[in-house]
Amino acid sequence: MGQILRNAKGIKIGEIQESCGRQIIRDARGIKKGEFDGKITRDARGIKVGEGNLLAMLLDD
Repeated sequence: MGQILRNAKGIKIGEIQESCGRQIIRDARGIKKGEFDGKITRDARGIKVGEGNLLAMLLDD
């Protein structure tokens, strides 16, 4: 179990999990939305989103 992300109403909107030195973000349904390797954030298709940890912006509220 990783870090649970909740909206202002307390409803789970996602989770960040650690795996092999990477952080992976999944939405509330468990669908992978992207990953962060310590330097670069990539979306679920592997396309670079930006530098730094931008995982939370990959979630739809």
